[in-house]
Amino acid sequence: MAGKITFTMIKPSAFSAGYTGKILAKIEEGGFRIVTMKKVCLTREMAGHFYEMHAGKPFYEELTAFMSSGPIVAVVLEKENAVEDFRQYIGATDPAKAAEGTIRKLYGKNMGENAVHGSDSDESAEREAGFFFAFTERS
Repeated sequence: MAGKITFTMIKPSAFSAGYTGKILAKIEEGGFRIVTMKKVCLTREMAGHFYEMHAGKPFYEELTAFMSSGPIVAVVLEKENAVEDFRQYIGATDPAKAAEGTIRKLYGKNMGENAVHGSDSDESAEREAGFFFAFTERS
């Protein structure tokens, strides 16, 4: 059975471009309920821990440098079938290939600076939400 939560981050480039409010409004328009959120400045070490499953891959150093380059907004969302629906709603990782009207098409710059992160499984959503929020903050 699909879970009811997913996790997203508004990435540094979208935050610095002033897209946070527009992205959050778009998320709510898509039927997702914002459970909790906060602005965080990740250190390189924190970004490395969050993306540890990618350690050793060619893009890991660039990814952790980017994610620690400025503030992010961490958000837990709720909706039936949350992970799958949100991944479809945000669009392809590469904004150039994302469907019209998706968050990444509207606000992403390129493959690395694609505006938002979206959990890829129910297990990832729980782990990622737990990285930023205590369980008591997610009700």
